[in-house]
Amino acid sequence: MKNWKRTFYTIWAGQAISQLTSSILQFAIIWYLTAETKSGMMLSLSVMMAFLPQGILGLFAGVYIDRYNRKQIMIWSDLFIAAVSLLLVFISADGHIPPAVILLVLFCRAVGTAFHEPTLGAITPQIVPEAELTRCAGYTQALESISMVISPAIAAILFATWNLNSIIMLDVGGAVLAVLTVLMVQIPKQKVQHETGSRVHLIRESIEGFQILRSERGMLEIILVTTLYSMALMPVSALFPLMCMEYFGGTSAHASIVETLFSIGYLVGALVLAKWGGTRNRVFTIAGSYFVMSFALIGTFLLPSTAFPVFVAFSWLMGFSGPFYWGTYTPMLQSHFREEYLGRVLSISDSIRFILGPISLIFSGIVADVWGDEKWFLIAGLTVFACAVTLLARTRIRTYDRR
Repeated sequence: MKNWKRTFYTIWAGQAISQLTSSILQFAIIWYLTAETKSGMMLSLSVMMAFLPQGILGLFAGVYIDRYNRKQIMIWSDLFIAAVSLLLVFISADGHIPPAVILLVLFCRAVGTAFHEPTLGAITPQIVPEAELTRCAGYTQALESISMVISPAIAAILFATWNLNSIIMLDVGGAVLAVLTVLMVQIPKQKVQHETGSRVHLIRESIEGFQILRSERGMLEIILVTTLYSMALMPVSALFPLMCMEYFGGTSAHASIVETLFSIGYLVGALVLAKWGGTRNRVFTIAGSYFVMSFALIGTFLLPSTAFPVFVAFSWLMGFSGPFYWGTYTPMLQSHFREEYLGRVLSISDSIRFILGPISLIFSGIVADVWGDEKWFLIAGLTVFACAVTLLARTRIRTYDRR
């Protein structure tokens, strides 16, 4: 690991650019579908196409991530995502793309992501020393937040001046660049549980991943608590525009302000985490971020409809708290499981979140329609507060990461 910084930053430079171009394309596709179909159902289906493959394939993708060369899996999954996007360019020779084809492409891109993201997470501890994992996660979160801040603005400019095919080609270029940066570095070969060339027993090896996860009872309980947290938070971003325009009586400009301040808060939190590194027992960092998040959510519920500036401040605080969870939780997983099981552990933990996420989206939609958008902020705030208390009250969880 002598030159780990050069390797890590080379890979993540390519990933950052690829992530930015993918985010730009994602916004462009959403706007294209909105203009072409004017259907809320079509937009909901496009979101589902991103969830379902990662939720279902995550149960099994880790078997291949743990068996085969992770560097090659990253390269081929990136190339697959680029290839299915490129397919849209050939289909839309006349500038029109059928919505059904777009949904199919979104599904296929999510299949590639189901392999790519856990592989990247599994490769990181092969490169980065354990003591630096949280700091590096902070830098990663900072790159993601920068993408969150600038991608909508870039997408808006390009969507107004370019056709969709040109934006797709930009994303393909980002994926190719990500592949080139991975090819440039040397990644240590991971330890494997099964001999190369031996038969893959998909179900049995997936069950082994579950068993390894179950054997670490403290981590399993943390995963369940953080899944509940994700279920509470997932609908909040979807409700931001409705809160701005319906509850506070604003416009799309007000919604844009809230989204931007949330992203800026996320960036500041990520940079603080990268500099600080978090508490020695990372459970306390996660619990602290939950308390801050619950304060902002419950505070939002209590606001009168005339207090939009305070809502903006609470949105910034929600963004600020995010990296102290996301940038701490993944390094905790990475450092507590052996290399040969890490792909399965990461993909299974992601799968649990992606399968249960749509349930909370449906439930929050019912709550918002029947009782009002602001009521979900109270439900989410109380749920997140309960998650924070659980992390500290359960001895098995509280002491799990004591190092």
